[in-house]
Amino acid sequence: MLAAPDGWRKAGIDARTSPVKRGFAITMTIDEQKRAAAAQAVALVEPGMMLGLGTGSTAKHFVELLAERVRGGLRVVGVPTSEETRAQAERLGVPLTTLEETPALDLAVDGADEISPDLTLIKGGGGALLREKIVAAASASMVVIADETKCVPTLGAFPLPIEVVPFGLAATRRAVEDAAAAAGCPGPALQRSTRDGHAFVTDGGHFILDAALGRIPDPPALASRLSQIPGVVEHGLFIGLAQAAIVAGPAGVRTIKKSNTMECRRSLP
Repeated sequence: MLAAPDGWRKAGIDARTSPVKRGFAITMTIDEQKRAAAAQAVALVEPGMMLGLGTGSTAKHFVELLAERVRGGLRVVGVPTSEETRAQAERLGVPLTTLEETPALDLAVDGADEISPDLTLIKGGGGALLREKIVAAASASMVVIADETKCVPTLGAFPLPIEVVPFGLAATRRAVEDAAAAAGCPGPALQRSTRDGHAFVTDGGHFILDAALGRIPDPPALASRLSQIPGVVEHGLFIGLAQAAIVAGPAGVRTIKKSNTMECRRSLP
């Protein structure tokens, strides 16, 4: 089991660290930043852990780097949060299980679309928010990995993904927009489409509404209202699930924890 914060201290990521030598002038690309954050998260993994494997561009780096350790002899088992992640993990040789077989996990590592100072998240840009939230809730600890552009003072600039059932879509969409307005963040909820114009369908067979709210002043209030709508399967507000965020920027990598959430504010311009 990962014990926070001792597990993070053991991994040596409490201090400001970097994948490059400190003091060496370097500029990392966004993708390199994502990989640097993933590398710090892989350092948290201990032999025998049951892991939640996230979905998205940053989580892909984590799975790749984890696979390198597995090839080196690390014994772990993962639960993927999407069919895309499942395929990647199987291709790279990471052993997998299911929540039916292993209902309690040690650590979930996943990306985020936005990270607020108190580690409330917006997730679901990749369309896997339902499985991501189930896996996060089943894990003793959740660590978010991201580049520093995901760190924001207030959630909402990124459209909030909301997974809904296809039946009664127009009514559900109207209810979502009414709920957002009642929570102080009015905005349109648009159905997500694929590049070829077809409806985006999640791994669970649902649709996604992306609510362009601009600013969410009270995420818990909005989350509560959305959860009461019958057609809503799940929303992309992750509240109280993340214990830490490993955030990479051009100068290196830092860790934001609940006990030190001012770190997120310091990273803003």
